[in-house]
Amino acid sequence: MSSAQHSRIYCLIIVLLCTASLSNSQCFAEESRQPNVLFLISDDLNTRIGCYGDPNVKTPNIDRLAARGTRFENAYCQFPLCGPSRNSMLCGLYPDATGILRNAQIFRETIPTRQSLSHAFRMQGYFAARIGKLYHYNVPRSVGTNGHDDPASWELEISPAGCDRLIEEPDIFSLKKGSFGGTLSWYASPRPDELHTDAILAEEADWVLDRCAKKNDRPFFLAVGFFRPHTPYVAPAKYFEPYDLKDMPVIEGADVDVRDVPPPALLSRKKEQDLLTDDLSRQAIQAYYASTTFMDAQVGKVLDSLDRHGLADNTIVVFTSDHGYHLGEKGLWQKQSLFEQSARVPLIIAAPGSSGGKVASSPVGLVDLYPTLTDFCNVEVDAEMHGQSLVPMLDDASYQGRGYAISQVLRNARKKDKEINGYTIRTPRYRLTLWDEGKKGRELYDHDHDPLEQTNLLYGDGAKDANTASVERELTNLLHAEMKKAMPADGRPEVKNQNWVIDLTNP
Repeated sequence: MSSAQHSRIYCLIIVLLCTASLSNSQCFAEESRQPNVLFLISDDLNTRIGCYGDPNVKTPNIDRLAARGTRFENAYCQFPLCGPSRNSMLCGLYPDATGILRNAQIFRETIPTRQSLSHAFRMQGYFAARIGKLYHYNVPRSVGTNGHDDPASWELEISPAGCDRLIEEPDIFSLKKGSFGGTLSWYASPRPDELHTDAILAEEADWVLDRCAKKNDRPFFLAVGFFRPHTPYVAPAKYFEPYDLKDMPVIEGADVDVRDVPPPALLSRKKEQDLLTDDLSRQAIQAYYASTTFMDAQVGKVLDSLDRHGLADNTIVVFTSDHGYHLGEKGLWQKQSLFEQSARVPLIIAAPGSSGGKVASSPVGLVDLYPTLTDFCNVEVDAEMHGQSLVPMLDDASYQGRGYAISQVLRNARKKDKEINGYTIRTPRYRLTLWDEGKKGRELYDHDHDPLEQTNLLYGDGAKDANTASVERELTNLLHAEMKKAMPADGRPEVKNQNWVIDLTNP
């Protein structure tokens, strides 16, 4: 073979190799165009924020996210308690199917082979990172640890602790001395933002986003779980200043409001809350608002970081909370009720290529986030889902979708023989709640005329009204059908008190 032929063959090989290399690069580039996910979640946040119509609470950064995305006016958690809600949301299943109805539990103890939301993204090649709280934490005791987390869900886990956890607890006021996580407690900190846990989370998010921008060989799923406004309501003092104590909205007439409410509906009330005077109530609300505004400032830092690193155009951003929160309505504080204030959550999704400022009013659930994000990002999932994809609503906010949302709670959870299950269904107009299949009480509220749920239409003579009875039957049938779909054929999975080992690729 002549040298010229050798040369031509060598050149041909080089061309083929370059073509293959180019082809591979192009393919990889195609893959890398899969949208990134920035999943922001607050802890114990209700809809008392600016973009949900409360002009008194300052949340400019959440508001600007709503202006560039779709705000879901009627979004609901599936269980108004941190652990069950987060396991349901991150598994895409109703709580009856996860078997997680209490805190301090993880779905690997009941359905160990289930892929969580971020686990599914990892298996499709995404870089998945968690900063802060995504699964349940004992707040504040577990701040700075991984809490009740799932190792398979994340490639990177960052769990910082700030001055609110490490220094300030002796200074925090509490209705129950020495108790913070489950008790109304608050403190106006003299220390600056950057020393607090949520601010450190935002700083760490900037570091991770910088890494993702510089090493953009894979799309990312970054989840940032803020701890505020969960108790204790701790925030730098400057965030308290915009909220004048005398202007804080103390609820009046709660005793009258609950006369038509069945007893199980009010069992989330805690004894120490009897100590609340009007002045203490105002202080608690002021601190809750201050913590909300402080958390909002950290959301702003993460959104600014996303923009600064040039990642916003190909990133779908979600902001939500694990459940709502009472601030005195019906004499209730905090969570674990099936009333609107406790079950309803803020939910905003800003998707690349979608116009902003839209409002979707059809009821949706946190259980819908798993199928929505996997649908939008073309992540393949062949497992059962109890939620619906909200992608059509991102395109057209008037799309109705399923048209209802289901939530549930468990009363007397520590007394097996006295447990009471409560289920509620929320449609565009009504909320129906059944306690122990209605044997322990029934509630029906007409949101067209009673958005504060102050008149139970199934109380006394109201239940005899023909239209009310018809609505009750229709919604009961719909609720039962959804409950049946959620409950496995062999019953709720039992929590196994044993060690479990997770195999990333074959759980």
